[in-house]
Order: sequence, then C-alpha cells, then structure tokens
Amino acid sequence: MEVRLAKEAGFCFGVTRAVEIARNTVKEKNQVYSLGPLIHNPQVIEKLARAGIKDIENIAGIPVGSTVIIPAHGVGPEVMAKLEELKVHVVDATCPFVRRAQNLAHNLGQRIQVVIVGDQKHPEVRGIIGYAGEQALIAEGPDQAKILDSLPEVAVLAQTTQPLSNFQSVIDVLRTKTDSVKVFNTICHATSIRQQAALELARQVDAMVVAGGMTSANTRKLAELSRESGTPTYHVETARDLKAEWFKGIEVAGLTAGASTPDWIIEEVQTRMKELGKVMVVDEKNENGNVNAQADEVKTAASEEIVNASGMPGETPAGTDEAVQDPGSKGEPEASPAEGMEETVEVKSLSPGQIVKGIVVQVSADEVLVDVGSKSEGVVPFRELSAYEAASPQDIVSLGDEIEVTVVKVEDDEGRLILSKARADAEKAWADLQAHLDDGAPVEGVVREVIKGGLLVDVGLRAFMPASLVEQGYVEDLNKYVGVKIKSRVIELNRARRKVILSRKAVLEEERILQKQSVLDSLEEGRTVRGIVRRLTNFGAFVDIGGVDGLLHISEMAWYRVNHPSDVLSVGDEIEVKILQLDRDNEKISLSLKQALPDPWKQVVKNYPVGSIVKAKVVRLAPFGAFVQLEPGVEGLVHISHLADHHVESTGEIVHEGEEISVKVLSVEPEEKRIRLSIREAKREAQKPKNVQPEIKDENVTIGDVVGDIFENK
Repeated sequence: MEVRLAKEAGFCFGVTRAVEIARNTVKEKNQVYSLGPLIHNPQVIEKLARAGIKDIENIAGIPVGSTVIIPAHGVGPEVMAKLEELKVHVVDATCPFVRRAQNLAHNLGQRIQVVIVGDQKHPEVRGIIGYAGEQALIAEGPDQAKILDSLPEVAVLAQTTQPLSNFQSVIDVLRTKTDSVKVFNTICHATSIRQQAALELARQVDAMVVAGGMTSANTRKLAELSRESGTPTYHVETARDLKAEWFKGIEVAGLTAGASTPDWIIEEVQTRMKELGKVMVVDEKNENGNVNAQADEVKTAASEEIVNASGMPGETPAGTDEAVQDPGSKGEPEASPAEGMEETVEVKSLSPGQIVKGIVVQVSADEVLVDVGSKSEGVVPFRELSAYEAASPQDIVSLGDEIEVTVVKVEDDEGRLILSKARADAEKAWADLQAHLDDGAPVEGVVREVIKGGLLVDVGLRAFMPASLVEQGYVEDLNKYVGVKIKSRVIELNRARRKVILSRKAVLEEERILQKQSVLDSLEEGRTVRGIVRRLTNFGAFVDIGGVDGLLHISEMAWYRVNHPSDVLSVGDEIEVKILQLDRDNEKISLSLKQALPDPWKQVVKNYPVGSIVKAKVVRLAPFGAFVQLEPGVEGLVHISHLADHHVESTGEIVHEGEEISVKVLSVEPEEKRIRLSIREAKREAQKPKNVQPEIKDENVTIGDVVGDIFENK
C-alpha cells in the first residue's frame, strides 16, 4: 500500500503563532491560564498543561494579577472587558485572520445587518458575534439562510474554517431574498488551501485518513469534504486510533491533518499507516514522488520506537463510531463539492504591478513570506521591504501584520511569487502626497537621516526638508530629529523627477496662530495665569502665557522699586502673573507680577506696631532723610531730624546706602503706604536702664517732623 501525504497539512500560521506565544509566555511567568483550549487539539493542550499553562473556562476562577492567554480562536469584547476588570495580564494569541473577521464585524455591525456563516456554538463565531452586535445573524448553511427574514442589505462574513462551498451556498440563497449582499471572505487562506489539497488527494486514493482533534472544526470539515468525494474516510486523533481492516485491499491511501495537528502526530499516524499496510511511504511534498527504499527502512525502524511506546496496536480507538466510515462508492457525484469550491476559492490571479493586501506569515533574516491569497505565499526580499535601510526585516514588519505589496514577478526562476512592500508603499505615498498637496493637510513622516542642506524624511518614499524649513528659527543641530515622527506640509511635488519637498515650519506657524487665537479667547482680565519669561528689556519682561506673549512692565514686577528687570527675573523663569489689560484685536496683554502676590502693606500694622524697635536696611538717601526697607515692598522714612540727637547737616553724615540699622516705629498709615521711623528714638530706647519701666507718653511732634512729612508727600 502506498501512503500519500497531502501537500498542505498540519499546523497553520495562526496555530503556530499561538503555541509559540504560549511557550514564550510560560517561560516568563510562574502560572499562566488559557481562557479555554488554546487550540483544538487535546494532545497539544496536554503538553502545554505540563509546561505550566492551565486551561480554565470560568473567568471568575482566575486569580487577580495572573497571566491569561487569549486562544487562537479569539474571544468577544465582553470577555476582554471582564478580564480588564479582574486586573489580569492579558496575552492575546488570537489568530490574525480571526482578528480581521472581528474588526470587520465591529465596523460593519454599526451600520448594516451582519450575517455570519459558521457553527453558532463555536467559540470563534461567538466572539465575532460579540463584535458585530446582538442583531447579527448566524447561518450554518443554506437551509438556515432560507429561513432568515428578507432584508434590504446584508454583509456576509464567514468563520475562518468554513468550506468555501458552504459559504458560497449561503451567499447564493441570500441574493435571492436580499436587494444588496456585500460579501467579505474571511475564510483563512490556509484553510482553503488545505481543503483543496485534501479534496484533490481524496480523488486520487482508495482511502483517506484525517488526523486531528475530534473537536476541531477545520479537521472535521476536511473529513466531511473527503467523504463527500466518495472516498472512504476515517477521522483519528492519534496513531493508536488506526485499524488494520481499514486498509485491507487498499493500494493507495491518503493522509491529511487539520490546522491544529502538530507534525509529530502526523508523523506517528503516517508511520503507523505504513506498518499496517507494509508499504513504502510516498510524500506528495517530495517533487520526485518517491523515496529511497533504504532510507525508508531506516525511517521505519526509528519510528517503530515511537509507535511501540504509545501502546497503539490492539487498542480500541476512541470515538469508533465517529472515526470509522464504511467504504462507499467512489463514483463522481453529479454536484461535486470540488466544483463548488473551484467556483468560490479566491485564489487570486495576479499580474506584475498589481497591488494586493496580505498577511505576514513568516519573517526570516533575508526575506518575508506574505499570504496574499495566491496558490502559495509570496516572497518579499529584504531589499524590497522598505526604501530605507534597516538592520533586519523584524524592524519593519512582524508576524500577523497586514501589509500592501506590489507584484514584481508572478513566477521567478524558482517558481516563487516575488513581491515588494517598498514599491507598494511608494505608489500609495505618491497618491497620498498629491492629496495632501491639493488640500493642504499636513503629512506625517519619520526623519531617517541628516543630509547636506536638510533632512531626509520617510513619508512612504524619500522626501527632502530644507534646514530652513525645519523650525521657525535657525536649528544648529539637525541630528536631534533623526528617528522622530514629524508633521510637515507638502510644498512641492514632481513625480517625474521623483522630487518631494516638505516644510515643517509652515505647520508650526499655522499651529502657533491657532494656538495663539485659542489662548486669547480663553484669557480674561483679572485672571491669574502661569507663564515663562522669554525676554528682558530695560522697561520690563515679555512673558509667554501659553503661546501668547504679554508685557510685564517694570513697575508691576514687585511691591518695591525695581532698578532693572534682571534684579527680579531671569529668562526661563516660570512665574504666576495677573492679567491687567487684554486687547484681543491688537493681541496686546498687560501683566502684573506684584498683583499676583500678597500686598505686604496689608500686614504692616500687625508686623510693625507703633513703638516697636525693628531692623531696617537703608535703600535711598534724600536731603530730608533716609528711606529704609523693612521688608521687600515696605519702605519707611527716617527724617533727618530723627537721624541723631544733634543737628545733622547732611543725611550721609549718619547713614549710608546698604547699611542695616535699628529704627523705632513712630507711626503707621497703611492706606497712604507711609511709615515714620526714628534712629534717634531707637538709640534712646537702647540707652535706658533695662530695669526701669519707660514712661508711657505721647510722642512730641516737632516742626522737623511736619516738614519731613511735607517733603515725603512730594
């Protein structure tokens, strides 16, 4: 008996990705939970459990702070919300194809009636329903589609493991009862290829074996399609489920496996089939169609150890009734399922220059494989990934990314489909840049390098930004922009010369104008705001209050006399200022620093009671006396007649600017901001014996005091 292995069988990209994510996660975490089976294969789940990944169905049983893996078939948004409430660490292993179906369901469900073709009990379908909304409908097949209500418009999605023939049958029914049917083929490309390969193989062999979990939807579909071809088909989970009588009189047997079936199970089943049939194994993946007999014997001997260790011979297979199908007629049915599939399989007909979307299914050191719905994955060489240099393909794309690529060659010398992401990016970029040039909207790009005269910016293609258009002012070092994403305006575009000129300065100026107007509209007189000192002048300081400059006059900087703004402020200081006047039309703002601070004169009566002796600093000399500072913003006058006990000709004879002295408070008038002080009386107080109580009497006001008051008011 000859055993042929289907060209496509076993782990698909989504399952491989989920298992890899799970294994990497359990290496980093102590206890990891899988929200339901990670994939539909009990043997793989058992291995993952031994590695430390616990399969759990009830969310409520997950401890707070645990790590939870979302299975490959995904979950609904309500489940994700509950996990967020539980404050657990979520690792999403949802297959990118399932995620695409969920996103489509979410977007479509908000504006159109969604019909999902699939098994309504399957967790993938339940998850998609969650994104589509409660109004979404499910049709498992054409019979269910017939009983749906007539609708003006529907959008049809599919469970990713659905047979294309069933998907098409539902669509055909819906078109008879619906005015508009929008079709979104969300069937996984790998599923389609596996189903085609299984059907083709089933037509060529006398018996088919389908290996995979009994609960795996895509594996059951493979078995159903094989049976519908008229070939006796047997669904098994492992090699121990095989029976010798199935292969009695069989010359050629076929083997395929579901997308959740690992290679080691396929190998064991293949080896056991060989033992039962005592024949050479022929793998259709081998282009020559044969295997060296001597090498085959070595392989058989090595595999017997695995078979014997499993204890497979003589055991009763689990689920015998479901696994065994009696041989039936191999005649071609009138309505062959293959014909229906061939009509609906979206194996794209590609041509050079065509731009298509695909999903990254493999990233290696020098190339990337992309599933674009063709007969095989396309190859994107490293040099065709980007117009700019990168250290590795991983710096540009990741597994599961959906990207656009240009078809370079439908078939090269090795029969490979050659694609280019860089060319697709460039084509899309030219169209986008033209649109941005027409409507004036800014475009985003990443600065790749500094070149002579400016920057090289990645906007899908190479664009130049002159140094003079990077900022509103001169930029000394352009290197700080490398790797930064910036917004700019397209000011020149010439595709024939491959010339793109950008200006970030134009965007910054527009943003400044808009920000300035917004700030002006939000400001009010009397309001206190924070600002940054941008510039000092002899008459004041300019303060930035959120994109608008206001003038802080020197007279409003402090409650005391300021000789120069630099005595109080420095460029870069962050201060609080009060808005005194606001002229929106002329964009003029008057500010005050001192009025944003407490008025010290409101506390002078309490701080400097009449008769008290206090320290003061001489700040100015006048012919009629000396002005002294009690604290910043509070000054008093020592009249010349109160400088000493003797007659004083000049104020400078007794005190000097900057000198610290003791004075006695004679009177306080806070409303007039006036305090009369005396050095003479302070000295007299100091000369009195400490054990003698001073006589309390009214101060005698001399003619000198009156004259001093007159001069002070002037």
